[in-house]
Amino acid sequence: MKRIGMVLLGLALSTSALAFDTYRVGARLVRVGDGASRLMEVVGEPAHKEPLETRGGGYVGERWQYRLDGKTVTFTIRDGKIAAIDEVRD
Repeated sequence: MKRIGMVLLGLALSTSALAFDTYRVGARLVRVGDGASRLMEVVGEPAHKEPLETRGGGYVGERWQYRLDGKTVTFTIRDGKIAAIDEVRD
């Protein structure tokens, strides 16, 4: 019985972070594969930019974070394009 409770608790906690292939901002969409310039056009300047590096310190991309509708939305940028979209509800 304890095990089932732990599994249910784990599932409930894991739903606070979501990953998407598209993200709607008003009437406009951005998608994985869109260019970083398209993201800037639709959403604007990010609140925070964080470089992504290999273990050896080589640059591989950036994470751009936005505060949108009470959520933190992170776009991972690689090779100038959106590689991933993640949302965390605060």
